[in-house]
Amino acid sequence: MTALHLTGIGHAFLGRTILDRVTLSVGEGELVALVGPSGCGKSTLLHIAAGLVEPRQGHIDRSYTRHSVVFQEPRLLPWATARKNIGLALPATSLGRERQRRIGAAASAAALEEDDLDKYPVQLSGGMKQRTAIARALASEADFLFFDEPFTALDPALRRHMQDIVIRHAGTGQRAGLFITHDMAEAVRIAHRIVVLDRRGGGISGERPVPLKPGQRDDRMIFETVRHFMKEDPLFRHVEEIDERRAG
Repeated sequence: MTALHLTGIGHAFLGRTILDRVTLSVGEGELVALVGPSGCGKSTLLHIAAGLVEPRQGHIDRSYTRHSVVFQEPRLLPWATARKNIGLALPATSLGRERQRRIGAAASAAALEEDDLDKYPVQLSGGMKQRTAIARALASEADFLFFDEPFTALDPALRRHMQDIVIRHAGTGQRAGLFITHDMAEAVRIAHRIVVLDRRGGGISGERPVPLKPGQRDDRMIFETVRHFMKEDPLFRHVEEIDERRAG
């Protein structure tokens, strides 16, 4: 079954075509990593898929119930505690013990301590802010998660910890997800499948399944898979290029 299907998506900024005829599917319980050169429109495509941007053309089919988005910046309300920021994902009708239970469960899943929940964003480290953003996404109990390069600004240890959280909640078949990244090692570590966006936004160049399941891949396997993709597979030839003229 397909959780998300994009057909013939096209978009432009200031008259310049960013995406053209992009078709992409994500299966139920599948985590797909979308990679491509900087400026090829990855984030724009995710924002369209999540309903944040209206495409110029194309069609979107969503068979999931609800989704949540984790951005590159945590996007927390500065005047609200971590607890209240997480609670923003809950419906207004969710009150009392059930509301607190869901906030606590999401915070625990994102490795936040109870003491952290009463702190304001200015009191949180970068990693804690991002964990709060992830907890907010998990609290919604969404069955589809969008990740827009969420760990770019984090140091390697924190990034790995965050990847573990993603694997636990979107890489084990519990939820479907689309994960934008420029880091091939991250894509190989967390995703069931890697999709490569054309460097000029002209559709999907191709895709590759990743051996084993997320969470079952050791560091050596990840290193060797990335080396194979980048050195021997022509599909990934342009992934690390940068086109500063393009958005997304």
